[in-house]
Parts: sequence; structure tokens; C-alpha cells
Amino acid sequence: METITTDDTFLNGCLTVNQPRDGYRFSIDALLLADFVQCKDGQTILDLGTGCGIIALMLAVRYPGIQLVGVEIQAELARVAAENVRANRLEERIRILHQDIKKLRIQQVPEPVHQVISNPPYRRIKSGRVNPDRGKAGARHELFGRLTDFVEAAARMLQLSGRLSCVYPAERLTDLIDHMRPAGLEPKRLRLVHSKREAGARPGLTVDPPLVIYRSDGRYTSAVEHAFIL
Repeated sequence: METITTDDTFLNGCLTVNQPRDGYRFSIDALLLADFVQCKDGQTILDLGTGCGIIALMLAVRYPGIQLVGVEIQAELARVAAENVRANRLEERIRILHQDIKKLRIQQVPEPVHQVISNPPYRRIKSGRVNPDRGKAGARHELFGRLTDFVEAAARMLQLSGRLSCVYPAERLTDLIDHMRPAGLEPKRLRLVHSKREAGARPGLTVDPPLVIYRSDGRYTSAVEHAFIL
């Protein structure tokens, strides 16, 4: 069966991303996470659950002095990610591993790992309807790895004082922090993302100003538009 795909461009045409028209497609969360991460020349960045490779690709274009490794357990997504790396001529800077993060070891990647980034599945296996599409289901539900697996993999791979950046829903923030502590990780920076300006929140931490996605007329705010440009 032939898979129909689409080509989408980002960063003022500097990046082309191919992904299935049907099935799993990355969401705006990936773009927001790529915008949130701050890199320095010479760093190695590890992307856990890279999907089609969108976050690694965007960071590679934005930060020419870094190296990246994308890890993906689903074979088809790993193949798509590798093809996107080749299509954008970034083979010398991005490596894609078809690998279960639970079995990932530091010997498989260039050392040291300065940062880990991840957009982990946000629903427990028995919460809500599981999408019949395997790719979509794996991105939303913890079918291939639980939250604790992602946190433990990050802690295992990071150098001392390394950083983990991720996108996760507010209702599971306590779960995220609860898993971080035993792994030796502490939250240091938090940005709350609201779908609209009217959406409120009562954070218990000192946080960055809220990032509002949409204006009242439905257009993206200027802060979100920044995530799409170089």
C-alpha cells in the first residue's frame, strides 16, 4: 500500500519536512518546544521520540554549531526522520536511531550529551480512547514508553548539569516533577502555554510569561509566529 505524504516548509523555506498525509503528524507542541530550547555551539542534543525529526531539524537550522541525535522506536517514523535529514542535507549533523529509549545507552551517541529534548506521550494507556492509527496512538498514549521511561532515559544520557526540555500538559505537571526528583533532575524554567489569552492558570512556581497561541481573531500571536521563522 502506497503512503501519501506532504512536504511542508518552515523557517522561511530553509527547511522542508515530509510526513504522511494521514496517520501521525507532528503538532504545534513540537514547534513550540523547538522555540523554547536554547543551544550553544559545540553542544550535543538528544531528541527522545523524534517522530519525523521536526524538532531536531529546526534546531539544526537555527543553531549551525550543534550536533543532534534523534531516537524513535517506530520503524516507519524513524525511516521518515532519516529521509528528512537527507533531504535537508543535514546528515553530518543529525543522526537518527531506530531504538527503544528504555534500552538506549550513552555508548550509542556522541559524548557528552548537553541537552535532552522530548515531547513524550501525555496520556496513560487506560485513559481516554486510544487512536486506531498506531502512529497517532503512540504519540498520545504511553504505548511504547511511560513518562518515567523518558525521564530516566534523559537522566541516564545527560552529562552533569545537563538540561532536559519537554512539553507536557498542565494536569500532569505533578507527575512529571515527581518522576524527575528520583532521577536527579530539578525543574528550573517553566513556560505556561495557553490556547487563548482568556485561558487562565494558577502556577505554584516562578515562571516565564505565559505564551498565548491565538489572538482573538484566530490568528497566531507574534510570539508564536517567531517559532516558525529563523
